[in-house]
Amino acid sequence: MSTVFDVKANPVRAYASFAILGAVLMVFPFLAANFGNSWVRIVDFALLYIMLALGLNIVVGFAGLLDLGYIAFYAVGAYVTGLLASPQFAVVLESFVNTYPSIGEFLVWVCGPEIVKNGIHLSLWLIVPISAAVAGLFGALLGAPTLKLRGDYLAIVTLGFGEIIRIFMNNLNAPVNITNGPQWINMIDPIRVFGVSLAGEEGSKATVFIGNFSMPSVNAYYFLFLALCVAIVFVTIRLQHSRLGRAWVAIREDEIAAKAMGINTRNIKLLAFSMGASFGGISGAMFASFQGFVSPESFSLNESIAVLAMVVLGGIGHIPGVILGGAILAALPEVLRHVVEPLQMMLFGKVLIEAEVLRQLLYGLAMVLIMLNRPAGLWPAPKHEDKLDGNGRAKNKSATAA
Repeated sequence: MSTVFDVKANPVRAYASFAILGAVLMVFPFLAANFGNSWVRIVDFALLYIMLALGLNIVVGFAGLLDLGYIAFYAVGAYVTGLLASPQFAVVLESFVNTYPSIGEFLVWVCGPEIVKNGIHLSLWLIVPISAAVAGLFGALLGAPTLKLRGDYLAIVTLGFGEIIRIFMNNLNAPVNITNGPQWINMIDPIRVFGVSLAGEEGSKATVFIGNFSMPSVNAYYFLFLALCVAIVFVTIRLQHSRLGRAWVAIREDEIAAKAMGINTRNIKLLAFSMGASFGGISGAMFASFQGFVSPESFSLNESIAVLAMVVLGGIGHIPGVILGGAILAALPEVLRHVVEPLQMMLFGKVLIEAEVLRQLLYGLAMVLIMLNRPAGLWPAPKHEDKLDGNGRAKNKSATAA
């Protein structure tokens, strides 16, 4: 499977495969719409999870740093969007005025009457970089105290960080109401691209009109998320083959040897946490705008484990494998919900096993089987190093030619 998209090994076959894949991805939402918009919506969420998995792959796959709290950066991006693209900021100002009048009056004077009345409503082009930057900052803050930790200790600290962020967001409604606590931030603006609302204008029944062409809102979001995924894949590939990417791999393989070779392991680790977190922030911003609300329940530990499972199941450190793992595990619950329960009703007249219970069972079973039979994942990274046979001759053709 690896050779299908390997440009170096067989460029003609690889580019043909990319062209076919691109054509399938472009026509998919129009074909799936014949079976209901819910299937396109499922793929929209799968694309969001693929963005998350690609970001986590930088930390876990490239740098070898086990992160169990990655969903925290997803939450940071979502809440930043909730504050900057909804009436919530007006609530924050009012809360400051009621609780700390001097600070509140100063903020009201700085922000102006329009923001005091309606909140902040920034455009997509500002929200995405701001969400990425704030999430990247939180990634650096997580990485700084964990620089000397490895393995299980690092996993426990990052797990705690993820839970702290979730609980913090859930309780940050007093004494100053910033996140609205468990009552959610709602009425988040839909994404607008060049003035066109991807949620559709009022009265359009969630239909997006671009000139004389129209499409359902979920299709418009699909193309935006697909474009962002392609951009993140491109950036990730460039990072992987850069000096920074090789430094991450060196730290993953042997941190002591990497430090002995002159690699600044502290800064490289911080960059891994920060860059991986920035992708999570972008995905969180898209999630908030797509849903129209943000709730702390969306950022539980189970979500972190699910994203980590995508990376492990697909193939740690291998970008196509991570995409495959993300697509399978993100779409699996919804496919089960649409298939398993109706099938049981048809066969037995009642639901014996709920789709959510079966999903957890299949998660565990899939991880056990993968670890036993394909410990490197469904689509592992190809081995480029030369191998020697028993007589000391190189097995690889490239090595033999050399």
